[in-house]
Amino acid sequence: MSRLSVRNIVADLRKRLAPVASGAGSVYSFVADRVRPWFGTVTSIGWGVLLLGALAWVAATALGWIEAAVVAMAALFLVIGAAFFMIGRTRLAVATVVEPPRVAVGQALTGELRARNEARGPLVSTSLEFPIGAGGVTYDLPMLLPGAEHTELFVVPTQRRGVIDVGPVRTVRGDPLGLFRRVQEWTDRTEVFVHPRTTHLEPFGVGLVRDLEGTTAQNTSMSDLAFHALREYVPGDDLRHIHWRSSARHGQLLVRQFLDTRRSHIVVIVDSSPMSYDSEDEYETAMSIAGSLLRRGILDEFDVSLATGDVLMVRATAANGGGRSALDACSRATPQHTNLIEITAEAARQAPDASLVMLVTGRYPEFVALQRAAGQFSVDATTVAVRVDSSQRAGFKAVADLPMLTLPDLDQLPIVLSKGLSG
Repeated sequence: MSRLSVRNIVADLRKRLAPVASGAGSVYSFVADRVRPWFGTVTSIGWGVLLLGALAWVAATALGWIEAAVVAMAALFLVIGAAFFMIGRTRLAVATVVEPPRVAVGQALTGELRARNEARGPLVSTSLEFPIGAGGVTYDLPMLLPGAEHTELFVVPTQRRGVIDVGPVRTVRGDPLGLFRRVQEWTDRTEVFVHPRTTHLEPFGVGLVRDLEGTTAQNTSMSDLAFHALREYVPGDDLRHIHWRSSARHGQLLVRQFLDTRRSHIVVIVDSSPMSYDSEDEYETAMSIAGSLLRRGILDEFDVSLATGDVLMVRATAANGGGRSALDACSRATPQHTNLIEITAEAARQAPDASLVMLVTGRYPEFVALQRAAGQFSVDATTVAVRVDSSQRAGFKAVADLPMLTLPDLDQLPIVLSKGLSG
């Protein structure tokens, strides 16, 4: 038989077997899609019982041990009996409500979980696993008739700043022996923001520049849009700025004087290195200071930015919900082993138009490091360093043109900050 004939026979055979292979593949997929979920419900204990039964059956068959046959039959009956608990499907409508989704540290926050039986028959007792943050609770639902609803209240812990994951709610169905376990998720994960504790600050003003809708800076200009006052004419002034009507009334030449109207941009940089602080509480105080500064900036309708170890939020404004996003960014921040100068350099690159820069750190960084960090920004920006040191009294001093505030706690911030900005 020639090689060409063999090829023709093989090609014809493949053509004839193609429908059979396709049908076998469809059957395999159908069976696999229905069998795979069952394998996923078997726990490690269940696999252990199955393996023990298989080994006992092999031993009974090969060696004729009656005891091994008894063990194999017992394992088989255990698996079959446990499998009966998995028959049927759970049909639930589960909803969680957490209001408000944003709170400050220490504020009470409760939520509500509602579960309704969507099946045509009664729902036997089922467990609901409800993760909340690092922990969670387990609720045992009572038997629910079709359409019946059960409600549970839960409490979200708010003792510490952070972002708490609430959910997803899961039903857990299994047998008393723990051989099978089926988990179904019924809700999405919800984030609850616990904002840092903040304190009220007086409006910013000194050393800052604003746009036409707000407070302007003390930098006078002869070529801007914000009219400020009239003054006497001096040689060299632009004649186009002479106010002729007022000049005629006062009998001398008066010219218009303007103010710089660049928009203010406050950048708050928090040292995230744990090595900079004496304790975790001091780091939390630093985040509370940052939150207070950002909140005041938004209330003054400034642009605000936050830079810390794992968070870089650039230019939030009151118009786009900046107060909420700024405090959310504070909630997400966590201690990181990062370099303050590198963080400051990145913040300066992202916000080159900063008007006020607040460097918040702990008691341990040296002044040279703070000075180098402050030097990353333009000389036009007002830079203030804030040290959190619970062992020192609140105070203010200027060292080498760098104002430095020392704060033992958040409550001292309003008084010391007003001295620092006015000084």
